[in-house]
Amino acid sequence: MGLSTFVSDAWSWLNYKPMMAATSDGRPHRGLAPQATWLPKDAVRRLAAYKVLAAYDANQAGELAALTGNDSGAERREFGDAAAFVDTTLAHLLGKSQQIVVAGAEHAGDENASPETLAASDVQQRLRSWAEAELFPLRMQAAERKAVLLGDAVYLLAWDPQKGRVRLRTYDPGFYFPVLEEDADPGDYPQRVHLAWEIPEDPQQGTKARVRRITYELGPIVAAGPHALEDGSAGRGLVTDGTGGRPLEAGDVSRADNGAIERRYPWAPDRPTGITCYLTDAEWSLDDLRHGQSLDDLSMERARFRTRSDGEVLHRLDLRIDFLPLVHISNTVADGEHFGQSTLATVMQVLDELAETDTDSARASATTGAPIIGLAGARAEVDRVTGRPRPLAVSPGTIFQLADGGRMDVLDTSGQLAELRSRVEEIRDRAAVNARLPAVSLGTVDPSDVPSGYALQLSLGPLDSLVDAMRLARAHKYALLFKLVQRIHQAGQAEGWATGPTPPVRLAFGPHTPTDRSAVLDEVVRGVGACVLSLETGVGMLQDAGYPIEDAREEVERITARRPAASPAEDARSSQPGRDEEVSPPERA
Repeated sequence: MGLSTFVSDAWSWLNYKPMMAATSDGRPHRGLAPQATWLPKDAVRRLAAYKVLAAYDANQAGELAALTGNDSGAERREFGDAAAFVDTTLAHLLGKSQQIVVAGAEHAGDENASPETLAASDVQQRLRSWAEAELFPLRMQAAERKAVLLGDAVYLLAWDPQKGRVRLRTYDPGFYFPVLEEDADPGDYPQRVHLAWEIPEDPQQGTKARVRRITYELGPIVAAGPHALEDGSAGRGLVTDGTGGRPLEAGDVSRADNGAIERRYPWAPDRPTGITCYLTDAEWSLDDLRHGQSLDDLSMERARFRTRSDGEVLHRLDLRIDFLPLVHISNTVADGEHFGQSTLATVMQVLDELAETDTDSARASATTGAPIIGLAGARAEVDRVTGRPRPLAVSPGTIFQLADGGRMDVLDTSGQLAELRSRVEEIRDRAAVNARLPAVSLGTVDPSDVPSGYALQLSLGPLDSLVDAMRLARAHKYALLFKLVQRIHQAGQAEGWATGPTPPVRLAFGPHTPTDRSAVLDEVVRGVGACVLSLETGVGMLQDAGYPIEDAREEVERITARRPAASPAEDARSSQPGRDEEVSPPERA
């Protein structure tokens, strides 16, 4: 009957665009969807959605529409509204600052601090030093912008023996292809992940188009070593010690009952495990790929394995860790989907309406600035060559001689232009409401128009809920990231990283809304002075308000050291909190 298929998935908010379902099988337009045959079918719509979102962010939505068959797309006016929404959301998500906090480290300055507390303080200082060396704030901002715009971001951790620390890299989510089990929970950690992309051919270098795939997968520990493959290239396979047994790495043991190899990792020395993570980095020529062959089942016989800088072949290389060193960041809380949703998902149609209104406004402003003029009774100059009247041109100082009864009529479109401008503001406000970005957060409200601070706080309510939800979706992911950083340092036997369980770590984001710092300071002074707030709590409040306090414990120590010695009478008074001073009635009044 010619009925179209109703598709409901994580990217259904783009179904209104004909380019997202331009073929009979429901695939996006060929100018939008990748045409590579090795791509998994369930990744095609996701990559197409990434391309659409990137086009909106770069003011290329009109160009993309023209590419997919919309001839009027080239005239589309785009003024950066999508990028403004993304940047504003990102700024409020990250807050003024980000701080790595280890549980228990704040009590390291106490007189009777436990060894666990001192160890937590040491780990906190080491993680902060690592973050500074790896430019973590910059990398996090780059990754989080992708997460806000596209819905997903990917961190990759790797041990660098030359630098003696863990290196951090960010990947575009379009290169991320997890192998998800059909009945697995969306929040579960996958057992196998691919990072893959296509490398175009280079005629100058004489190289053909090829696919590069980096695979991390968990599997049982086996004894393997480098050996030559059938085609003569380097690879890795099972090895023996010459007597039929398997050579073991340092620290590995073979069970007597089934011969399985087990290992004790530094973060769990009392719990042996037979699982490790393998790394494979290989390339395939596009000519060697069969039609319909998916990314996860590429033939290893035709693979060309890459080698590390030290000559190690990256074919099922044992990384000596029992986890995948990748962390996937989703912009929204997982609800039946592994991937997140873009911040622009709910306002895509509003952005289209805003762009169309801006386009109409630009056209109306052209007729307003250079109006259409009708002349009656004017004699046009004749071209001597063609004998035809020359078109009249209007410029400042132009004089037209009109005959008796002649007149000049001007088409006034300023009224329509004013209506279009009003329409633009209406649509922009609608987009801000749907995106939960109040006008005050976008900077489009005059501060003098806000009646009170309480009214401002109420207007920021939707933004508060948005930021809380986004930070909730990331809380356990960053806790996992810093746990992996600690464990890779332990696996690399980095100096100073002790063997044992890794303490829990969280990433504390700063305030995302303006704070009345003077009011907070006055509150802290009153509370600490009246002994209803401890000095540690007051310093923490000042730190949350945006005061430049790097370490609360050190700040408390500096304040205590500089405080003048109290007299015995003051000590007696401070030991009785809540007791009023003895003053006369006039002084009390």
